[in-house]
Amino acid sequence: MMTLDTLNAKFGLPGHISFKEKTAGFVVAEVTNAAGTASIAIQGAQVIRWAPTKEKPVIWLSTAAKFAPGKSVRGGVPICWPWFGAHATDSTFPGHGYARTVYWEPVATKALSDTQTQLVFRLVESDTTRKQWPHTTPVECHITVGVSLEVELVTRNADKIPVTITEALHTYFEVEDVRQVKVLGLENTDYLDKVEGGKRKQQAGAITIASEVDRVYLDTTAECIIDDVAGKRRIHITKQNSQSTVVWNPWIDKATKMGDLGENGYLKMLCVESGNAADNTVTIQPGSEHRLSVSYRVSR
Repeated sequence: MMTLDTLNAKFGLPGHISFKEKTAGFVVAEVTNAAGTASIAIQGAQVIRWAPTKEKPVIWLSTAAKFAPGKSVRGGVPICWPWFGAHATDSTFPGHGYARTVYWEPVATKALSDTQTQLVFRLVESDTTRKQWPHTTPVECHITVGVSLEVELVTRNADKIPVTITEALHTYFEVEDVRQVKVLGLENTDYLDKVEGGKRKQQAGAITIASEVDRVYLDTTAECIIDDVAGKRRIHITKQNSQSTVVWNPWIDKATKMGDLGENGYLKMLCVESGNAADNTVTIQPGSEHRLSVSYRVSR
């Protein structure tokens, strides 16, 4: 892992990017431009905050989030890779893969304009990760901060055989009151209801939240809109090369057991995750790549 001095010397951009230590051993890139601000953890290449100018944060971070090397951070945009959910054959491997808790090295930063700043990170493999994923699949995360937040996860297959992954950008969005939120765009879409053991259902109308929700919507490339009625704004989620959308809120009982959502945190957040999960696996041929990309913006 590079030192702060090295990070700032190689990848810092005056007026755009500076690297700082949030807690001991936990480094973040602070991004500022004319269109907004963001904080991105080196661990997991995880956006933990994004706020367009004159807007409250769009990306939610728990008030009780812990920032420690090797531990997942509650909130932001965790990267679930190279599998989503539990590992298919080994329950001792971390849920949602290891990408969100390992070091990603910066490989490039650039001020695209006064209103757009881009950072590129590459996941650093180790003996531990290779035991969990014995494939040669270099992966990068490209993050562009501006009027919109754009995140692209790029997986390359450098092996000699096809490789199959599942994945998601497990994004936590900040809302004023989740009980007054509507999620639009998934009407009439089939989903797996994980609260009811994976039962297959079909969405009728807009999604509303009044209890625990944990759903994998299948075979959908649709734009989703979080209509934050109490917050008087809409969050638009567009995506490419994603066939699944996951909607999740733990509600009060599970949130209490989790311990790091903060007091009534479940009322202030909603996860709408773009990815490829369950039925929607992705197979990457040797020498090929897969790009999962999302764009988030706000309207009123």
